[in-house]
Amino acid sequence: MLFLSVCAVLTAPAEVIHLKNGRTIWADHVRENGSHIEYDRGDDSYAIPKAAVDHIEAGGVPPEYASSRSSSKETRDLPALDPAGSLKGEDQLADRIVHDGSVDTDALHSLERDPASAATGYFVAGKHEFEHGDFPKARGYFESALRYDSANPTILNYYAALLVRTGNAAQALPYAERASRLTPESPDVLDVLGYAQFAADHTRDAIRTWKHALELRPDPVVRQMLAKAERDAAAEADFSERESNHFTLRYEGQQTSEAFRRQLIATLESHYEDLVRELGAAPRNSIPVILYTGQAFFDVTQAPSWSGAVNDGKLRIPVEGVNSVTPELARVLKHELAHSFINQISGGRCPQWLHEGIAQAVEPKALSNGRRLSELFQAQREIPLNALEGSFMRFSPTEAVLAYDESLAAAQYIQDTYGMSDLQRILQRLAEGNSTEAAMRAIIHSDYGQLQNEIAKYLAGKYGN
Repeated sequence: MLFLSVCAVLTAPAEVIHLKNGRTIWADHVRENGSHIEYDRGDDSYAIPKAAVDHIEAGGVPPEYASSRSSSKETRDLPALDPAGSLKGEDQLADRIVHDGSVDTDALHSLERDPASAATGYFVAGKHEFEHGDFPKARGYFESALRYDSANPTILNYYAALLVRTGNAAQALPYAERASRLTPESPDVLDVLGYAQFAADHTRDAIRTWKHALELRPDPVVRQMLAKAERDAAAEADFSERESNHFTLRYEGQQTSEAFRRQLIATLESHYEDLVRELGAAPRNSIPVILYTGQAFFDVTQAPSWSGAVNDGKLRIPVEGVNSVTPELARVLKHELAHSFINQISGGRCPQWLHEGIAQAVEPKALSNGRRLSELFQAQREIPLNALEGSFMRFSPTEAVLAYDESLAAAQYIQDTYGMSDLQRILQRLAEGNSTEAAMRAIIHSDYGQLQNEIAKYLAGKYGN
């Protein structure tokens, strides 16, 4: 069970903390403070016991999973979507609109007598918030910019990218298409249009768009996404399709029975209603569900052999040898569907450990290795939670078991101690642009170090001798 999340690769030199348990932590800056090692990643600071550290080395480029930025679930395993472009006069207004790291709303309002200046000013504000991860504020500023200049392809392109990043690809499409009509030979605009098409389940349109973009400008990331889209299209070339209230089911002709498909859709719809009650929100668009038989699941998803299903914007379910919805399959379906809900609530910003923890908790799944996990926490040999913010795909089967167990333990601790409502509020804080640690501090008053200590106590109380 896996929610794929591909994060932006950091290119700045980093420091590497090598732990005695064999794990590594990539950090922007590392420093000693008494009995602890403190380190920074992005805007967040963390601390771990010095006794847990083997050695620290400087330099190097962190791996993909070191980034704390999670891309939107609806982006289908896309790299973080960062558009390019600027407006005439943007440089002259930038310092006036944004200073001391914040948008000056009074300065914005002072521009409103001149539509061109107002459009540029609101775009500058939106771009600032977009780049700093406050997507709700960015959306409001971009919408204001469009009220003053609705035919500006750069504003349209940024707004479309924002909608895709926040799980609203269907809404993004008309804006991306309008930008493309205005600037049909812009590779930046075509890149975003392709992302919107792919995330909105218009795979063949995305293939055509990305091919044209690559003709105009080579781009290895777009080429990678084009290959993914082509795998999707080839695998689903002969699939049939049926729809329900909240799902679009695709399947290989006679490879599954009609009775099984009806049962599967009924189970998904039941889970959907349960999750609305449990999590208090729902995805806005119909969710594609793809049934694979044989090797096609792994060919398309490129998932590790230990994965039982994938949600990368589509629920991809391998069903070879299955002819009814067993209790185990029902749990898999609810787990994968939960990721769509979590992504919607968090605006695509939920770290992987919290994604997987909540998804397992709502299956519901019990922690099967509680005693062993408690022992690892007491010995400080667990994987640090901040090292579990990115994709689990890099893990071996044994490492994946530990990562999922830690995620479930963290979610269960928060749910048992504070309630499901506080898990929801953490997700909402993430959607508002808070970092993971800032969201936790605001809701449960814990940073990563404190949370791990509390989980250790929680596990010792439940599973210790």
